[in-house]
Amino acid sequence: MEAQSETQKLEKESKRAWYVVHTYSGYENKVQKDLTSKITSANMEDKIFNVVVPTEMVEEGTDSKGKAKLVERKIFPGYVLVDMIVNPRSWYVVRNTTGVTGFVGPDNKEPIPLSEEEAERILHPHGMAETKGDVEVGDYVKVLSGASEGFEGKVLEIDEENRRVTIVTHLFGGKETNVEADLDEVTKAVEKETPSL
Repeated sequence: MEAQSETQKLEKESKRAWYVVHTYSGYENKVQKDLTSKITSANMEDKIFNVVVPTEMVEEGTDSKGKAKLVERKIFPGYVLVDMIVNPRSWYVVRNTTGVTGFVGPDNKEPIPLSEEEAERILHPHGMAETKGDVEVGDYVKVLSGASEGFEGKVLEIDEENRRVTIVTHLFGGKETNVEADLDEVTKAVEKETPSL
């Protein structure tokens, strides 16, 4: 019943924007995975577009060769960013994902969108990719969300009109394969050594 009264506040559909969702500590990746699955199963692809756990690469010690080791660290533990259009149904889908405790906003009931500048600063910290158009052919990138999440490789082609990027990556055994992602889903990364055959 409480969920119903909360959704009544969302009478009008919002514009597409990034929203901050609070999760139980340690549940960020699970929420990202589960919500991404729910988007498809609930046919919400036209309302919920991206689910991102904001991370950054930080130096942590050195490897056996004395090179600085880079590790991925969550920027805001306990929070996930969702690129969506808020209406009662999309709000319900996100709010009822296991591990989600609510949207950031007054009383967790009225989601407040991030400004474009705030979203850009969180999604691309330390100028790793200052703008979504900052990625160029030949850059080494990592896919942060979507169907190709976790893949890394060099940018082979950029389709500016459709905001898509083709990446050549190495699978098991060093076999090259191409994957596609939205430009919004990738960030520049530190190139790893190609696995030897």
